[in-house]
Parts: sequence; C-alpha cells; structure tokens
Amino acid sequence: MKFENSEYFKTLKPTKLEMPFGTYYLCKKFLVVELNEGTHFDWDKAEQVIQKIFEFYGDNPKIGFISNRINHYSLDPNNWKKVEEKYDLIVASAIVMYNNSTYMNASIEKKFTQTSIKRCMSLKEAIDWMQGLKEFKLKPEHL
Repeated sequence: MKFENSEYFKTLKPTKLEMPFGTYYLCKKFLVVELNEGTHFDWDKAEQVIQKIFEFYGDNPKIGFISNRINHYSLDPNNWKKVEEKYDLIVASAIVMYNNSTYMNASIEKKFTQTSIKRCMSLKEAIDWMQGLKEFKLKPEHL
C-alpha cells in the first residue's frame, strides 16, 4: 500500500518530497520512503536525500526511517553503515515487505548496521512500531 493511500497520510500530515528516484514523506519523528521501480539507490542518491533531511529536520536530527517497499529496486547495503558512521541521524528503521525477496533483502541489510531494523508485514505495523519507540517518548522540547 502506498503511504498516500493509507489512513496515516491524513493524520500525520507529512511534507511530501519528490525526487527523481523516489518519494519521501517527512513526518514529525520519522520519514517514509517509497523508491521508484527500477531505481538503483547508490551513495550519491543517499547524500542528496540526507541534505534534504537536514534542511527539513535541522542540524542534529534523530529520526526514524521507514522503507515502504512497494516497488522493486536495488541498493547498496553498505549505505546503511555509511549513513550511520557519517551522519548518525537514524534512531531505528523499519522495512515494509510485500514479498519473500524483500524479506531476504531486509535480512541481509540488517547485517550492515548497528541500528535496529524491524521487518514489517504492513505499513501499519511499521508506523505503530515507530511511534512506540522509547527514543520518541521524550519530553516535547526534545523532539
């Protein structure tokens, strides 16, 4: 299910960021990513997105990351480690899977990062998990 077609799109009121390789929905505590069919998500694309994340969330963001894998695409799993080492902005990640190959890819990606990655069977599961993270239960002035 596309994020825009979900109940959460209306309630969370995200800022929609369209890039040539995918759509990003910037919510208060996390972002939802839907990469385009056939995209190869490399480090150059990752840095383009990270620049936009800093513009939106500020200088020292601590956010969640939800990959809503509605399309088939490829990525370099080393990007997880690079983002973690260079920017340290992702508190936790969730990967929404719609088939077995996505599950296997997500399992491999988990090995490339120290950050928690939850494999989810639905967008609802991913968002509910993200909203329940203890890292986001800080006092409002810290968010």
